[in-house]
Amino acid sequence: MACRTDDSAPLTPPLSVAASDYEKTFSFDHAHDAAETSRAGLRYERKMGDTELSYFLPSRQTGVNDMYLHLGFKANASVAKRSRVCAVWAILRLRHPLLCARAEMHDYDDVRFVYDAPSSAEDALLDAEANLEYRMQPKDELIDSYLNGPRTLSNNRLSYLILSEPVSSPELMPTPPRTPSPAMSEPREPESEAVIDEELQGAEHSRQYELLICAMHFLGDGMALHAFANDFFGLLGGDKSEADLQQLLQEEWRLRWANAPEECVLPCALEDNMPLSSAKFRRVAANVDFRLAQQKLVGGQTFPRRKHSERRTVVPTVSFPEERTKAILKKCKAHGVSISAALFAVCNAAWARMGEERCQRELPMLMYSALNLRPYFTKKPSSELWASYWYLAIGYFNVVLPSFLPADVQESTFWLRARQAKDQSTRAAKSPLVASRTHEMSRKRGEQARAWGREDDEREKGTWAPPAPAPIAQKVEQSVFPARAKAPSSALIGLSLLGNLDGIYKHAVFPNAELHTLTTGSRQRHGAMLLFGYTFKGKLWISLGYDENGFAEGVVDQFWKEALDCVDQFLG
Repeated sequence: MACRTDDSAPLTPPLSVAASDYEKTFSFDHAHDAAETSRAGLRYERKMGDTELSYFLPSRQTGVNDMYLHLGFKANASVAKRSRVCAVWAILRLRHPLLCARAEMHDYDDVRFVYDAPSSAEDALLDAEANLEYRMQPKDELIDSYLNGPRTLSNNRLSYLILSEPVSSPELMPTPPRTPSPAMSEPREPESEAVIDEELQGAEHSRQYELLICAMHFLGDGMALHAFANDFFGLLGGDKSEADLQQLLQEEWRLRWANAPEECVLPCALEDNMPLSSAKFRRVAANVDFRLAQQKLVGGQTFPRRKHSERRTVVPTVSFPEERTKAILKKCKAHGVSISAALFAVCNAAWARMGEERCQRELPMLMYSALNLRPYFTKKPSSELWASYWYLAIGYFNVVLPSFLPADVQESTFWLRARQAKDQSTRAAKSPLVASRTHEMSRKRGEQARAWGREDDEREKGTWAPPAPAPIAQKVEQSVFPARAKAPSSALIGLSLLGNLDGIYKHAVFPNAELHTLTTGSRQRHGAMLLFGYTFKGKLWISLGYDENGFAEGVVDQFWKEALDCVDQFLG
């Protein structure tokens, strides 16, 4: 994959609205000049950490790992009014400066977040407006255009907001003229605009909207996305009027920038949020522990792939009714596991049912998942005013399960696998070595990303040459690690298990916006696959995002069918 360090990725232009409502709220005279003056003295920057680099460097050309969160909701047109949405967007961008930053690459180990402080609330509003777009696309088309179309984000646009009202909405269809009647044949006096507005307001009812929150993965993770969405709807669908929101925007700017702070306002990198002792013994011990832990990761199950010039990500999604979801969760609890552990077992059973030609029984099945590192952070923000949750706080753990299953899989075997997955997940989360292992993994991922990024750039320039073979050591030193035969460590699939999202979304706080659908994911690399599982609005949702051009024909469809059959059979 070729990469670029410039900002050459095509941008999706915002919808141009002449004399838009937000312009009537503030005076923009000389706003641009004031902003330029401010930026000369109020610029903040910091270098990316290894984990951030491992996401940034592969993303540069095609947007690999660019995240999205889709939320379908119903609301009155006044709630989704552009000026109101823009005010909310501007308020939250003030609270979370990484959303407004840009990425500047100076070298492979020197990539920086650069943030120019807004010179005024009006400047913040203009910036929000430039990163907001209104469309008329249905959900599937909206998501597909983000995943498979031209890249929406870039080094100068790390976040973006799209609000769509599908063109199929009844409110957007032309209203046919009323059938003439004798009463209508008589001439009528034209109604005043006030009377017409009053009738329209009285007839106003909920419309269907699709919101897409777009952000680079090196800005944050899924938990940041969901916390942001909850805050967004708390303001948008809450009781504050548009005038209240505009006043809040002014107050948020004054709190932060009436007296500009000297310290950097950008959140710290992951590695700095969980600092370790620099003692030499600690570094050696951490390296030994990490290498021993990596040796235990054995996996030989992989989906057969195929080469294709184009990547195309699809996300088949199913949801289960509330009553069935309650029954599923109750059954999981009765067997001593969460739905997350059960989904590991579902993937395990589904793959085993694929047949001998797909599954090498002698090798186990390895799956990976994300670990929320926020509980392990020991460094606190310098000020509550700048306590943003937009930062990376994600690690990884692995679950290894046997790949063989009896032809007639019994429930006892399924739930045993689920408990094994739970035990491995618990050990990973409760290990006292989480911090040191995270640092070692970050360092390894950073080194790999820099090496691959340099190779990608050299290949694009035509200057790449394979490295010379390593010289044969004259003296072989005895390793301190136990002698073990090399074993594959290939992962079959990744699982993003978000848990109960109704614990994050406080639906009662935004009564004027009714959320009903949630889908999430990211732009993927060729041949990538990730299964999502979560509960939202009382329903269990399972989705599979994968590159349909990257796998042998029919194999993923078969796996998805087997997985859903396992849910029916074992979870109820």
